[in-house]
Amino acid sequence: MAEKLPIKPYARLLTMLGEQLIKNERVALIEIAKNSYDADASWVKVTFKNFGPSYEINQDSKIIIEDDGDGMSADIIRNHWINPATPEKKKRKEKMPTTKLGRHLQGEKGIGRFAILKLGKTVKIFTTRIGEKDRHTISYDFSPFGEDFDSIPDENEDVHSMFLDELTVNLSTKKALSVKGKTITVGKRKLPKPVSGTKIVISNLTGSWTEKKVKAALKDISKLQSIFSEKKNKISKDDFYVAFHKDKDAVAFADQYLEEFHNLLEEQSVLKVRAGQYSEKKKTFKFMLNDKPMVLKLSDSRITGLRVYRQHFKDKLGLAERTTECGDFGFDFYIFDFSSKAPGKYKLDRNDKDILKDHRIYLYRDGIRVYPYGEPDDDWLKIDQYRGTIAAGDFLSNDQVVGVVGITHEFNPQLQDKTNREGLIEKGNASDDFVALLQCLLGYLRTYPYKHYRQGLEDKKTHDSIRTKKVEDGFDVLQVAIENEKKTAALSQLKSLKDSYETERDFLVRRAESTEDLAGIGLSVETTTHDVASMLSKALVSIDGLVKDVKYGDFDPKLIENELHTLRGMLSFVNDQMNDVQLLFKSSKQRRKRIRVKGLLDKVINIYRRIFKLKSIDFNVQIIGSPLVVKSTEAVLLQLLINLFDNSVYWLADIPKDKRAIKVVLDGDKQRMIVADSGPGVHEEDISYIFEPFYSGKGEEGRGLGLYIARQLLNRHGYEIEYSVVKSKKTLNGANFLVDFVERD
Repeated sequence: MAEKLPIKPYARLLTMLGEQLIKNERVALIEIAKNSYDADASWVKVTFKNFGPSYEINQDSKIIIEDDGDGMSADIIRNHWINPATPEKKKRKEKMPTTKLGRHLQGEKGIGRFAILKLGKTVKIFTTRIGEKDRHTISYDFSPFGEDFDSIPDENEDVHSMFLDELTVNLSTKKALSVKGKTITVGKRKLPKPVSGTKIVISNLTGSWTEKKVKAALKDISKLQSIFSEKKNKISKDDFYVAFHKDKDAVAFADQYLEEFHNLLEEQSVLKVRAGQYSEKKKTFKFMLNDKPMVLKLSDSRITGLRVYRQHFKDKLGLAERTTECGDFGFDFYIFDFSSKAPGKYKLDRNDKDILKDHRIYLYRDGIRVYPYGEPDDDWLKIDQYRGTIAAGDFLSNDQVVGVVGITHEFNPQLQDKTNREGLIEKGNASDDFVALLQCLLGYLRTYPYKHYRQGLEDKKTHDSIRTKKVEDGFDVLQVAIENEKKTAALSQLKSLKDSYETERDFLVRRAESTEDLAGIGLSVETTTHDVASMLSKALVSIDGLVKDVKYGDFDPKLIENELHTLRGMLSFVNDQMNDVQLLFKSSKQRRKRIRVKGLLDKVINIYRRIFKLKSIDFNVQIIGSPLVVKSTEAVLLQLLINLFDNSVYWLADIPKDKRAIKVVLDGDKQRMIVADSGPGVHEEDISYIFEPFYSGKGEEGRGLGLYIARQLLNRHGYEIEYSVVKSKKTLNGANFLVDFVERD
């Protein structure tokens, strides 16, 4: 016989909900404040009443939370408030997702009200519905029950765990008292007593409080709305002000704290990225960078060159075959220099750093914070993880960047909150795309604008001093002055000092040149080794086949002859490649001679022939006038060409195959060479940095040494290399490098 059984949850479900969904007292206060926000309150006042000097709890301690929101009617209390997981707010969201003030409803699961149980066991709630004249009082006392809500038995009853429907609350109603002419103090504001709203009085408190915990709670709740804009001095209709009091005294910590924070943002951030918007339709980031308007396409080479872009978007079919799925979002970022070498304007003291370390990148949905994003120990964008596993210098640290990202229910429906209100659900492409897009943007900011800033701080005086011989000239002037005074001892000392300086300088110059030579060899050999390793692998397979045939006597002399010819061809290729590599080494570099550039170019073309074919790159050479002959070493020219070709091949990978091209122009009459490609080219703001050491446009994959070394080697021989910026004079529409072989003194 079948029977239908009702589902009767035990009362301890309330405790379980509180433990699982409300992490701590701070989160509980935030959940209650969110209810006030949904009720269109303009302020919330939290009072710690009858606490000890350091917030010690005693039997008279109470936490009082009051607001000027819409309040509740008796019908709402009976039919919705006392029912766990009520669908009321969810239904309201579906019909009308915003309140009368235009706020997007935060709660929808009907469980936030149980945050009260995280604070205390005895509760009184006084509420007046907007437009009504009755005041309703809800009261309940769960203090006699333990964590498992065990019953209090009569003499003849056994103790048992109570069911949820055995718990009751008391509801009473009476006429609301007149508030005309009465005021209430909320923080530093003296306001008219509200005619509607809710007041919650919690006693028999649980947990513990300290001054540090109260300040932390105030910090948390002050971040419920974005802290990246200054608060107004007076309440406006869309303002939501939260104030803490200890008895009658306002806790003013948050106001001072936020004021210092805003000053840091405005005065000491190196980069200000504001009014940012990502458009999914256009696949662009639009923002103000230090008050300069910027539009950055997702297809921009400065983005596609980042490893995080290649890992996420190219490994997932790429954005040519799909769009991003997270939706449009807004952002603001402030980037600081935590280094000891920061200039005075941006120098941070210990207190400044402590304030900034208290913040990360926050996430707000419809203006209300999504937790725990923005907490000091939260790495939701995996910045610290990447700094540890890839390269610290390629990423902004979590400490030095603070900011806010804004999403909405309307434009980001696939970015959904977890039930426990701890972040977003990591499901499908939407959340992955969202995080990857922010990583790409932050990667760009580190690799380009921030690196430009750091490059500008480099002490170029030393470099200029060596290049222009200012120190040596200074010694000469001083020497003449001393000679005129005939100070023999000083003159002797100066001569000794000058000799020592010249000896040390020569040593350092030789060491620098030797280091540049070795670094250049390493970068150039890297290109050759792939082909050599591939050919040697094929040769080994051929040899293994021959050994097997000979061993088992199953061979044809003609076939073996053909195999040996093929094998010889493979080894000949390896030999030619290694001979070309030998040109790079120091013994060859020291012998300058007149070299016909076309002959050496053919060697480089041979190295890259397979790559050009594999990558569908159209390559051609144009010769103008007489043959281009240069007095140099084969090693220098070989490194120059390999570095230029490497860069072109890298950047051409991000454009359609039918548009990939490299062209070399050899102009013997003007003694110059042009190497051009049809790639994205160098962005205007990067041109002045591309020949600097360790500056790379390839993001995490670049070393930033290729062009620097090429320029250094050419400069030793009196030659120059520059980037062509005039579009009308470009050979191809991408990067164009002009090498001038006219010797200079």
